[in-house]
Amino acid sequence: MGSWILKSLLLKLLVVLIQNHADGGSIVRYLPGFEGPLPFQLETGYIGVGEGEEDQLFYYFIKSERNPEEDPLLVWLAGGPGCSSFSGLVYENGPLGFKVETYNGSIPSLVSTTYSWTKVANIIYLDQPVGTGFSYSRNQLSDTPSDTEAAKRVNEFLRKWLVKHPEYFSNPLYVAGNSYSGIVIPAIVQEISNGNDICCEPQINLKGYLLGNPLTDSVLDGNARIPFAHGKALISDELYDSMKRSCGGNYFNVFPLNTECLKLVEEFKQCVFRIYEELILASNCDPKSPDCYTYRYSLSEYWANNESVRRALKVVKGTTGKWKRCDYNMRCPHDIISSIPYHLNNSIKGYRSLIFSGDHDMTIPYVATQAWIRSLNYSITQKWRPWMILDKVAGYTKTYANKMTFATVKGGGHTLEYKPEENSIMFKRWISSQLL
Repeated sequence: MGSWILKSLLLKLLVVLIQNHADGGSIVRYLPGFEGPLPFQLETGYIGVGEGEEDQLFYYFIKSERNPEEDPLLVWLAGGPGCSSFSGLVYENGPLGFKVETYNGSIPSLVSTTYSWTKVANIIYLDQPVGTGFSYSRNQLSDTPSDTEAAKRVNEFLRKWLVKHPEYFSNPLYVAGNSYSGIVIPAIVQEISNGNDICCEPQINLKGYLLGNPLTDSVLDGNARIPFAHGKALISDELYDSMKRSCGGNYFNVFPLNTECLKLVEEFKQCVFRIYEELILASNCDPKSPDCYTYRYSLSEYWANNESVRRALKVVKGTTGKWKRCDYNMRCPHDIISSIPYHLNNSIKGYRSLIFSGDHDMTIPYVATQAWIRSLNYSITQKWRPWMILDKVAGYTKTYANKMTFATVKGGGHTLEYKPEENSIMFKRWISSQLL
């Protein structure tokens, strides 16, 4: 009898271990700061990539709350480079968010959100490149990969992740992200496509990509800030006309002997230095003040640096020092100067794309995004028109013959968090092939 009980207990323990380490990851049912069990399925884990799998990329995977067996699979990348995708999970399109209140030394509180994209999609939030978030390298002397190397490693990550999660082989896959990820995501799409063409296994059911306020060409994007600022009445007609005349459209890599242009650029900076670039409707403020919008970013750092949180997420002990939401000191070799050629190649292959811009972002202005989309020279299949939520204009949109949709989000900023409802509805319509 005692032997039977022991076998039964061992069997139950084995079942628990399998459930908690499903497909190479760990199922997380409770998180510090959130009251009760999570109302969705969260898995965290690492996938080794690169030579000898030295680079261990950390991910958060959340199953779709609708129909995970058939709903699209997204891999979400943050910008930076060096920003953790946890930003996407808690600030942009995930099912959790921080309760914004003055930090008192305890674990910041997490609450459920209303407009999560995981209501209709499975999402992998990936910390990349290595050194971002909880991703780490077993080789302490390894360098941060370049843009093109990072694209190869994300492709490798996805194929290995799918091997461990074969139930998602047939789900349509999209690569998504914002800001700096606009440089690497088009290259990732090309890597995945090329891998499929040369019979890399497993085959990935790649359907397209989504980019929000994407960095695409730093010269084009940077210079567009001047006409954008003029169009939003942040600088005068006189200053704008003088800058066009003296700078010839080149405002940020000014020839040192062009003293007139340099002087006008300084005048421009004085006009906008109090403006919060990511959402020009706001002003710069002290990020340590709870009254400042960006104060909420510090809550993720308090949370992720708590030891009980790391245990809950199954972070390998000793692999990450102080967790940073964004490590702006990361030295990533920038070998993709412009991602426009990648967009062109991906268009030729027939992949769908949604490119969207918050129309009050001065970091990557929508006028620059419109300019590079025009440069692809695809015909317009649906003319510029407002897209609506009920009887209100939520933004404007245009569709091209290369299956690319461009959309603005009215009143939106650099990332999704400023207009979560509009961004969620836009995503749900596009992902289901509806007109915005």
